Amino acid sequence: MIIIGGSAGAFDLISSILKGLDKNIDVPIIIILHRLKSANTLLEEYLQTQSHYIVKEAEDKEKVRNGYLYTAPSNYHLLLEENLHFSLDASEEINYSRPSIDVSFESFSRVLKENCFGVLLSGANQDGARGLKKIAENGGVTIVQDVKEAQYESMPRAAIAMYKNHEISTVRTIIKKINDYAK
Repeated sequence: MIIIGGSAGAFDLISSILKGLDKNIDVPIIIILHRLKSANTLLEEYLQTQSHYIVKEAEDKEKVRNGYLYTAPSNYHLLLEENLHFSLDASEEINYSRPSIDVSFESFSRVLKENCFGVLLSGANQDGARGLKKIAENGGVTIVQDVKEAQYESMPRAAIAMYKNHEISTVRTIIKKINDYAK
């Protein structure tokens, strides 16, 4: 499973990643973006125009399926249960965020172990650094967007400072690595 986290400056990057995906892959992709709590956005509709995947907001107790790209709902932490069903959680914000990238990364890595492929993109706080480290510690693949390329470098910089063995890549290289992993 591929899980991508991002905040400020990550929206256009996600669009680029989706456009660059090989049309033959169908490994589930989960996107955790910091979103406004009350805004009714058209995120899923927009992402659908950028991807061959079926794009939808994750629902509580929904089973993860191949060929789907799921987004974390606004104002909920997105967790993964042992039976590969989603769980939505409205507990406290982490790093001023709900959904929290850290919460999702940690939950997915706990269940998927080495089958978790985590990517952390641009963002203006430290969310995702701790969770990406947990993915690495559990044997998963971890990639951090190159700080020189990130519009907001706080999140990538925090992840690199916390754990030195993440792969650091440009978006073009991230796309290639996702395609290789998914095959």
